[in-house]
Amino acid sequence: MTEYALYKGDELLLIGTLTELAEFKDVKRKTILFYATPIYRRRTKERSWYVIKIEDEES
Repeated sequence: MTEYALYKGDELLLIGTLTELAEFKDVKRKTILFYATPIYRRRTKERSWYVIKIEDEES
């Protein structure tokens, strides 16, 4: 199972699946995936919300 970390600025808010993060933010899963893209980071100067994929060491 792939997990993601949701940040607001430098503050870690939640670690979980795409579904869990989407429910937490009350957005679609696609939105959470978009927060993880380089395009989103370039478009948002403040980088208020962003997501990092947590890689599984066994993969």
